[in-house]
Amino acid sequence: MRKEKQGRRSGTPSDEPMMDINTTPLIDVMLVLLIMLIITIPIQLHSVNLNMPNGNPPPNDIKPEVLRVDIDERSTVLWNGEAVAELAEVERRFEQVAAQPVQPEVHLRPDKHAKYNVVAGVMASAQRSGLTKLGIMGSEQFIP
Repeated sequence: MRKEKQGRRSGTPSDEPMMDINTTPLIDVMLVLLIMLIITIPIQLHSVNLNMPNGNPPPNDIKPEVLRVDIDERSTVLWNGEAVAELAEVERRFEQVAAQPVQPEVHLRPDKHAKYNVVAGVMASAQRSGLTKLGIMGSEQFIP
């Protein structure tokens, strides 16, 4: 009996069922399903079809006024070059400008060394007043 056991693999008697799973058919089925999925997905176009208007656009005869609001290094607010004492005065002027039929473009140009609360206060005043054309100019000075 010992000689018979030496010829067999150790630990796997012949009357036990094989516990290994053959994964080849599973992989084949998964590959077929993947190919079917790829075939059934519609081809995506990389372009968007838009119905654009034909002809030339009407000329814009009204050039918007440009309002310059500068904030210097001492955090003084300058309204088109004229110093403004308080933020309340800036907000009052913004409300007057916002009431115009054609709002001007407001170009805000803060200095690099201006106080943040002054710049944020001017921007908040413009927003509260209802101005929609506000741009921050001179931001290249903040790039290191």
